[in-house]
Amino acid sequence: MTQPKLYPFKLAPSLHVKVWGGRNLSSEMNIPLPTDEPYGEAWKLHDTSTISNGVLKGKTIAEVVNSHGVDLIGVGNDPAEGFPLLAKILDANDWLSIQVHPNDEQARKLEDDPRGKTEAWVILVADDNAQLVIGVKPGTSREVMTNAIRDNQLEDHIVYANVKAGDVLYIPANTVHALGPGLMIYEIQQSSNITYRLYDWGRMGLDGNPRELHIEKGVQVSNVDSLPDITQPDRQLIVDGEYFQTIRHQLNDSEEAITTDAKFHSLTCIEGESVISSDGHEDIALSKGQTGLIPASVDAFAISGTGTILRSFPK
Repeated sequence: MTQPKLYPFKLAPSLHVKVWGGRNLSSEMNIPLPTDEPYGEAWKLHDTSTISNGVLKGKTIAEVVNSHGVDLIGVGNDPAEGFPLLAKILDANDWLSIQVHPNDEQARKLEDDPRGKTEAWVILVADDNAQLVIGVKPGTSREVMTNAIRDNQLEDHIVYANVKAGDVLYIPANTVHALGPGLMIYEIQQSSNITYRLYDWGRMGLDGNPRELHIEKGVQVSNVDSLPDITQPDRQLIVDGEYFQTIRHQLNDSEEAITTDAKFHSLTCIEGESVISSDGHEDIALSKGQTGLIPASVDAFAISGTGTILRSFPK
């Protein structure tokens, strides 16, 4: 059976209830929430995201990876490993756990998984005095770190940083980090769910029980020597990482033409309205909080309108 030709997709996210979540995905980003529970994450681009336009409407990204392979994800990515990047919007009404992720080599060794997790955060909304955890104090020994976790005193050894809307934090694998309350962020990352939870502020989960910690592995992979930098980019390229790049397009009744270079491109509208067009394909409209995906097999496309778009793609 001949598979349909790929085209620009409009995506419906998969939604995730979190103990630290809230309702701002709806109020700030116009993302419908199906229940009254505290939603913390909208996975805008992931294997579990669903196509909402065209002949493949109703299919998940995972299904299209299986059917179309490199036509969707590009040469150099293995379809057997699923979609390589994950884009999210997070709503934090309380502290997330302090956590750390392994790099690729550590993920293979410790979890038999092909990918570690490097990520980047773009701050979309920030209350006054909103903070992040950006690491442990450089020079903290792993023994001290382990004992502090077991004694519920890790807060004495971490570094906080104030942030505001527009700030960007690139978080290489091995960085100890946490998102604080009063923040909404766009996150782009390697598509991996390997998270070592180091500390959870003595909090109970939604089931009334403490959430599991991963002290041994987490401390083993933690960077205890340096801290990442928070930036306020004044250019289009706001994330230039090892695995992905993110460009911010601020449209003012203008159009920008883009060639894909045989890579997929994820487009999330964070303000206003925009239209994605490409030759031979139906236009897709993106309003605030919506995401589109340009498959690697589409040669070129254009974005126009009055919105602000975050465009992420493989390095």
